[in-house]
Amino acid sequence: MRSSAWYSGDDRNAYIHRAWMRRGVPGDAFTGRPQIAIANTASDLTPCNAHLNEVADSVRHGVWEAGGVPLNLPVVSLGETNVRPTAMLWRNLAAMATEELLRANPIDGVVLLGGCDKTIPALLMAAASVDLPALVVPGGPMLTGTFRGTPLGCGTDVWRLSEEVRAGTLSREAFLESESSMIRSRGHCNTMGTASTMGLLAEALGTTLPGLAGIPAADSRLLAKAHESGRTIVEMVAAGRRPSQVLTPASFHNAIVTLAAIGGSTNAVVHLLAIAGRLGIPLTLADFDRIGAGVPLLVDLQPAGRFLMEDLHRAGGLHAVLAQVLDLLAPEAITVTGRPLVEGVDGTPIWDGEVIRTRSDPLRQDAGIAVLRGNLAPDGAIVKPAAASPELLTHRGRAVVFDSVEDLHARIDDEDLDVDADSVLVLRGCGPRGYPGMPEVANLPLPAKLLRAGVRDMVRVCDGRMSGTAYGTVVLHVAPEAAAGGPLARVRSGDWISLDVPGRRLDVEVPAEELAAREPAPAMTEGLASPRRGWEQLYVRTVRGADTGADLDFLVGSSGHAVARESH
Repeated sequence: MRSSAWYSGDDRNAYIHRAWMRRGVPGDAFTGRPQIAIANTASDLTPCNAHLNEVADSVRHGVWEAGGVPLNLPVVSLGETNVRPTAMLWRNLAAMATEELLRANPIDGVVLLGGCDKTIPALLMAAASVDLPALVVPGGPMLTGTFRGTPLGCGTDVWRLSEEVRAGTLSREAFLESESSMIRSRGHCNTMGTASTMGLLAEALGTTLPGLAGIPAADSRLLAKAHESGRTIVEMVAAGRRPSQVLTPASFHNAIVTLAAIGGSTNAVVHLLAIAGRLGIPLTLADFDRIGAGVPLLVDLQPAGRFLMEDLHRAGGLHAVLAQVLDLLAPEAITVTGRPLVEGVDGTPIWDGEVIRTRSDPLRQDAGIAVLRGNLAPDGAIVKPAAASPELLTHRGRAVVFDSVEDLHARIDDEDLDVDADSVLVLRGCGPRGYPGMPEVANLPLPAKLLRAGVRDMVRVCDGRMSGTAYGTVVLHVAPEAAAGGPLARVRSGDWISLDVPGRRLDVEVPAEELAAREPAPAMTEGLASPRRGWEQLYVRTVRGADTGADLDFLVGSSGHAVARESH
């Protein structure tokens, strides 16, 4: 056991390590029993993860039952709804801190408890870098809330209802009344947002027990699976089964197929790229188009459809979806059980054909994330066709440019704003370096005067992200970002922008020489982040582009779990 390097022997250091850990544990706790960390992102300030202490208790029971010693390890927790300026600013910090804690402590394996958007990606990045036996227990989605008899999709209906208020079709009083109905139970967002997407992709990657992802947070079966996960991690330690064996190119292939089939969040792109980067797997934006472009959309969930995560679970869950695309999955990819992912998927029935569609009757034939290139996005940009308006996927319009989020808020509802339904709204300075942290602001609110006229979608272009719960024809992750000198910094209002999703193009119709000669707008430059100290300063100085996963340059790759020196 790795932990024996701390606990075995009769010298002073071994004495110290054992003596301070003895507080009530069995006498044989330090004689070869696996030491299992429970990396726990529970926090009252991360409401989607607040129930994870209860989940951790079930994991503990399973670890004890299998002969291991469970050890609660609180790690950095990031709540998407509360943290400013954006939780993405600290995803890499959470991953780095968790990695270092796992490496520094006497543990042999780890159970990763996450839920809210950045927690599962950060935990998987950490586990990949330290490469100790690890598995994920997603916290699960909340139950469906209703308002005036109608199911509410958290996040998605926030965007929808708030726009109706601005359009004058919903009273502010009714909007605020719906607030108490939206969050019905413990758990993360119940739409196919980033939290739900990453929970399901954690299983598609092979890092959870089969059948675990997507179980609602309030469902007792989640606790049963958490208990089983506690037993399984002890088995994994005995077998020496590590993330580097589970997370392979075949695993990422399966995750990309799954992302398309479930209509998952665009944020999964930056997270999968970052996780792969920690393993040295050469995953690129092109792989998302190559693997996912022809995969059908099978799950009818908000924001791309009608239903919610509780419906997906009762309709057959992830395995019912994967059974429909079994021939597209890489059969060699294994799970934390050591068995192939496809082994437990074949033949899984669909119990509600409205929620999960068959391969022969998909919601959309080609549903993968589309990767765009052109003179406005030399290093790539992405769009989610499943959440876009089909008629806008090929579009040409005049740019209306906003140099910062503050500029957007100040002018978007100006009655004199020169904008019409065919305009292309451009927001820049919102990439990893520029904001900093690449926030979820790319789904720009539409001008109020157009909302009142009945407009509900427009082409929007941004170097930031949008919430996985959001919808619309939004071009995201434009790279290089404006703050890194990308062409987006030199676009001007009135320039013609052409979007051709079928042709995978995003271009500004300005001659190359003229575009290169333009200086970035002073208002944009003045709004870019320029931190003087602390994490933000380190982040801005070392963060890579969205097209590679927005990890820090010195964190790419792994260091393993070895620790050479003693502490006393």
